[in-house]
Amino acid sequence: MPPRHLTRAARRGIDQASERSRRRRRSSERFRSIQRQDARSACIDRHDLVIGHLQLADAIAHRFAGRRQDTEDLRQVAYLGLIKAADRFDPERSEDFASFAVPTIAGEIKRHFRDDSWFVRPPRSLQELRSTVEHEAPRLAQQLGREPSSGEIAERIGEPIARVDEAIGCVRAMHPLSLDAPVTAASENATFGDTLDCGDCTLEHAEHLQTLRLACRQLPPRERLIIYRRFYEERTQSEIAQEIGVTQMQVSRLLTSTLARLRGLLADPESLAA
Repeated sequence: MPPRHLTRAARRGIDQASERSRRRRRSSERFRSIQRQDARSACIDRHDLVIGHLQLADAIAHRFAGRRQDTEDLRQVAYLGLIKAADRFDPERSEDFASFAVPTIAGEIKRHFRDDSWFVRPPRSLQELRSTVEHEAPRLAQQLGREPSSGEIAERIGEPIARVDEAIGCVRAMHPLSLDAPVTAASENATFGDTLDCGDCTLEHAEHLQTLRLACRQLPPRERLIIYRRFYEERTQSEIAQEIGVTQMQVSRLLTSTLARLRGLLADPESLAA
C-alpha cells in the first residue's frame, strides 16, 4: 500500500505500474499453463489470450493509418501479427507479452507495406532508399526551415540526385491514378485517359472508317468524287468545279447536301450492312 504522504498523481502512477505488473504476471502464467495443457485446452486459452490483446493490435494499426491504406486491412494485418506473437512468445525469457507483441505486430504491418501494398512493386533497394529519404527529409526540413530539394536530400544521404528522384516518385506505384479519374474535381466527363496521346489512331478508328466506306458507296459517282477530291486530296472547291464542269457555288451546295446524306447514313450503320 502506498505511503499516505504521496500525492494523488504519484499514487495513480504507482497503481498503474502495479496493474501493468499484474497483467504481465497473468500473461506469463497463462502462457505457462498453455504449455502444460493438452492441445485442445491450449488452443482455447491461446484464443482467449489473443482476444484479450486485440485493443493493443488496434492501437498499433492506428499508428500506421494515413498512408492511403484501408484501415480494416491494417487491422487484419495487425491481428495476424498478434497471432504470430502468441505463437512465438516464450514466458521463460520474458514475463511481459505486450512488450514482445508490440514489435512483432509493428513488424508485420511494415512487412505488409513493403511486400503487399504495391500495385507495381519496385526493386527492394529502391524501397529501402525511399524509406531513408522519408526518414531524413523531415530532419533536413527542420534544419533548413523549408522543404529540402532533391539535390539537398541526395547530398545528405550520399546518393545521386536521379536515384533520389526515382525513390520519391516510386510511391506513385503504390497507388496509381485511374485513367477514369476526372481531370479536375469540377469536371465530370473529361478523364485522364482522354488526355493521353493515342499514337497511331488508325486501329482505334478502323471500325469507323469501315462504316464510312460503306456509306460512301451509297453515294452517286459524282458526289463520291467530290468527297474524295475535297477531303482526301484536299483540293479547293474551285479546282473541283473546274474538273467536273460546274461552278464553285454548285460544288459548295453539293458538298452540303452530300455531307447531310452521309450523316443520315452513319446514324443508322445497321442499314449499311444490310
